[in-house]
Amino acid sequence: AGPMGEAPELDAVLAGGGWDVGMNLEGASHPTGPVRLGKNVCYVVLAVLFNEEDGVLLVQEAKPECRGQWYLPAGRMEPGEGIVDAMKREVKEESGLECEALTLLALEERGPAWIRFVFLARPTGGTLKTLEEADAESLQATWWAGDPRALPLRAPDILPLLDLATRYRRSPPHPPTLPQDLPCASICLRLLLTFTDHAGDLWVLLGTAGTPHLPVVACGTSPPELRGGFQVPVRRLLRDCLSPDPHPGPLGLLGLQHRAGGAGGADGICFNVLLSVPPGAAPPELRGTAFRWWHVEGESLRGRILQRLRTTVPIRS
Repeated sequence: AGPMGEAPELDAVLAGGGWDVGMNLEGASHPTGPVRLGKNVCYVVLAVLFNEEDGVLLVQEAKPECRGQWYLPAGRMEPGEGIVDAMKREVKEESGLECEALTLLALEERGPAWIRFVFLARPTGGTLKTLEEADAESLQATWWAGDPRALPLRAPDILPLLDLATRYRRSPPHPPTLPQDLPCASICLRLLLTFTDHAGDLWVLLGTAGTPHLPVVACGTSPPELRGGFQVPVRRLLRDCLSPDPHPGPLGLLGLQHRAGGAGGADGICFNVLLSVPPGAAPPELRGTAFRWWHVEGESLRGRILQRLRTTVPIRS
């Protein structure tokens, strides 16, 4: 079956693609029903755009609580809407410009209750909204070439995102990453969990139910789980299968999949995330038979995995 016979989705996941989630969810927490935007999950999109002169697109807020302050184009995704479509709609409504997505720059999350997709995009048409065209979405938009801190900002949380965007344009720290159009009923994480020993040998954790596969854990939708973030299901899985419980490094995003208006109106997303457990003499011992360590022998696959360990979209929890 070749090297990918062990986990056929590995190739797609490493390349930023998607893979059918199927029914094999690991971990104890199974969501009680489909996740729904506006009911038990909230997705927010935000866009960073630059013009030829390196000005950044900023919009002046119209909402009463922050009227007159400046921010990047951003807003909530609507049910039945694709992630990139939502970003384009918000940019158009708030700034008057058409755009296309180049890559995700960051994923910010506080569990399913609040996930923000930060895009780098480029303008493709339209005209900047002026004060004469002010509406409920925004007062006006501008290309700002100076220090954004000279403006009254709605919140300083956009400053690190502008830094990320500037760095990406100079030297991309990860390949272009955009959502894949594949359905998912819940919010779940497909884990590429790696271990490297002192000699540089690499192992990947595989689930053994059915065909060997990368483990998939669902984020629960109980109130504490909604607030707990992505680390909660990951830690639960590691506690259940590894002894002693290792402290994995930070999560990095390899890709994600979402289909607007999925089965039963579900707005689920599967995030393909990469994380590693600290190196040691041998892979951590596994409890039970639900998982096994797969020794990666192909040199090119090993190289690709090690390279992606350094080149993922940052996840900010």
